[in-house]
Amino acid sequence: MTQGAGQGPAMRTETLRDFRVPVSGPAPYAVSTGLPGEAPVYGEYPAYYDEGARPVPPQPRYAPEATAPPAQQPVTEPVRAASQDPEDSDPEGYTPTQRDLPVIGRGALGGPGDTVQVHYVPQEAETGGPGPLYVVGDVHGYLDELVAELHAQGLIDADRRWSAGNARLWFLGDFTDRGPDGIGVIDLVMRLSAEAAAAGGYCKALMGNHELLLIGAKRFGDTPVASGAGTATFQAAWLLNGGQRTDMERLQDVHLQWMSRLDAAVLEEDHLLLHSDTTAYLDYGDSIEDVNDTIHELLNRNDADITWDLFRKFTKRFAFRDEGTGPQAVRELLGTYGGSRVVHGHSPIPYLLGEVGAEDGEETRGPEVVDGPHVYAEGLAIAMDGGVTMAGKLLVVQLPLND
Repeated sequence: MTQGAGQGPAMRTETLRDFRVPVSGPAPYAVSTGLPGEAPVYGEYPAYYDEGARPVPPQPRYAPEATAPPAQQPVTEPVRAASQDPEDSDPEGYTPTQRDLPVIGRGALGGPGDTVQVHYVPQEAETGGPGPLYVVGDVHGYLDELVAELHAQGLIDADRRWSAGNARLWFLGDFTDRGPDGIGVIDLVMRLSAEAAAAGGYCKALMGNHELLLIGAKRFGDTPVASGAGTATFQAAWLLNGGQRTDMERLQDVHLQWMSRLDAAVLEEDHLLLHSDTTAYLDYGDSIEDVNDTIHELLNRNDADITWDLFRKFTKRFAFRDEGTGPQAVRELLGTYGGSRVVHGHSPIPYLLGEVGAEDGEETRGPEVVDGPHVYAEGLAIAMDGGVTMAGKLLVVQLPLND
């Protein structure tokens, strides 16, 4: 079973009610974190459910050994239900301390794997131009599912070694949190990057909002930041958004350095690859190079408030979903950065399709139906988050799509 930081054992549930996102939020529940003098944490969704879909009381909060627990944890704001409107309709003062997507736990996956040292096995490099292009949606710590999908696509062999020659592989971010082995995922991607380069291909990754969240939780812990709706901390936001105790225990400097150097955007074969379905990238530059340089420079300042603002902006979602405004939002990004389609992760396809959030008794499909990317916004956007954290599918897909 999966056990998260400050959370009980995770059990998968098949009831669609557990996937429902209320349109108008009920009164939030409050739970104690167990630390002396610490205030309750409020939220509408328990992070995990038992077989009867009842909340599992959280265990005492995890704090890194190097950081003594504070005398009192700031109270986080009530959780906002996932909006059915585009990102610009977010209420004033929205803060990512509010967990805006419920998480359905997955059981019987085993514990985290061992950390793998980065190295590569030299291979004979292929020539004759670039190989096929693949993209991977949000992994969120589900290492076994990632390995199975990469192997099914012929990108790795039975020993988890790169076997795709000069193929090109891009991960769209969000390697950790919610699932059981985020550090194992990062270790695998780092090793495959070296092995792919030795074979004449490459394996690269973009920065997701959960990379920013983990960087902030490690660097700043319980340092208060201005969230726009009161005081918040990275530590509280990380826990609320699926932070895993075992990931924090195994997090090393090499992982932090790797994450902090990831680019935020890239153009590959007329595809604009991003993590988040947001127009916030436009705030950081008029070219892909400017966006990446600006974000790297801001992270290097090692400032809690600046890092929080980055995390807050890249936590926004659904900019492309509205039939009226979505296509224009995509065109604005494409007109600025190039390409004919945006390919993104971040927002699970079941939410984009409206397959969750139905009232009891309504006919609706569950996340299990996701078996491929979702093309929308007049064909200008491709969503790649299959909802692996909610019994969906981890997507590894070759571009361009035959749609």
